[in-house]
Amino acid sequence: MTAYWITTYKAVHDSDKVAAYATLAGPALTAAGGRFLVRGVPEVTFEKGESTRTIVIEFPSVEAAVAAHDSEAYQEALRALDGGADRDMRVVPGA
Repeated sequence: MTAYWITTYKAVHDSDKVAAYATLAGPALTAAGGRFLVRGVPEVTFEKGESTRTIVIEFPSVEAAVAAHDSEAYQEALRALDGGADRDMRVVPGA
């Protein structure tokens, strides 16, 4: 079943670290079977929506998304991020 990796950025502390992370994370996640569907700040929010950078990546399965996160290539990206941002990350199975 398809799964979606959803990340929202709650705070950015160091934009250079975020840029270094993005340079490594994008290729690592696409190489692991991910497909970026959403990348940016909301155009509109409703109810208690937050205007925070949001990323949605589609994976073939929850297991594939977890394997991508645990891969050495993605772990290298996390080391580059090194506290440069506070993020909320989750993997949700498709409907």
